[in-house]
Amino acid sequence: MPIGLLLADDHPIFRQGLKSLLETEGFNVLAESADGIEAVSQAGKLHPDVAVLDYSMPRLNGLDAARMIHDVSPRTRVVISTAHREEQYVVQALNAGVNGYVLKSEASTALVEAIREACRGNVYLSPGISRFAVDMCLVKTRGETPPDNLRPRELQVLQLIAQGNSTRAIAGLLNLSRKTAESYRTGLMAKLDIHEAATLVRYAVRRGLVQP
Repeated sequence: MPIGLLLADDHPIFRQGLKSLLETEGFNVLAESADGIEAVSQAGKLHPDVAVLDYSMPRLNGLDAARMIHDVSPRTRVVISTAHREEQYVVQALNAGVNGYVLKSEASTALVEAIREACRGNVYLSPGISRFAVDMCLVKTRGETPPDNLRPRELQVLQLIAQGNSTRAIAGLLNLSRKTAESYRTGLMAKLDIHEAATLVRYAVRRGLVQP
């Protein structure tokens, strides 16, 4: 039985090329997604063996999508595919429980190996990532960075705000009333003790929700 995959990336050409490559390697691509919310929905319906997620996607980034996929499809392993090689991104991904972190700049064999290692229950880091640096960063951040306790919906709203969406646009994207979207915005700012939109955007960048 071939390994079933879910691919999520907002760049169609890259996603199609990835699908062709992985099918050549004998994997079964069950579905494709262009954003994190769609990826979570498909994972809950199809329960793929592995979800390959881009880190930076619209509506919901790969990291928060990974957390939600663990809830809707616990047996699905997650491999992050990204251009981010900074340790802070790797650490956040590992703390979210991903089984693989692969740089897009690496050879395709790295992603194939990551998927297979994930299926075995192992963790795979791209060769371009310094494992020692990640270990050191984990030591530094463990216990020092307080959790923000944001719920998945609040994380979605935070990401959309940081991407420049208005409250009306956020309401439309998430199928919420404008009043509810405004309530989420007000609530997360109060929870984070942030009272200016610019500061909220900087926080989202530091947290890896959007690119600077």
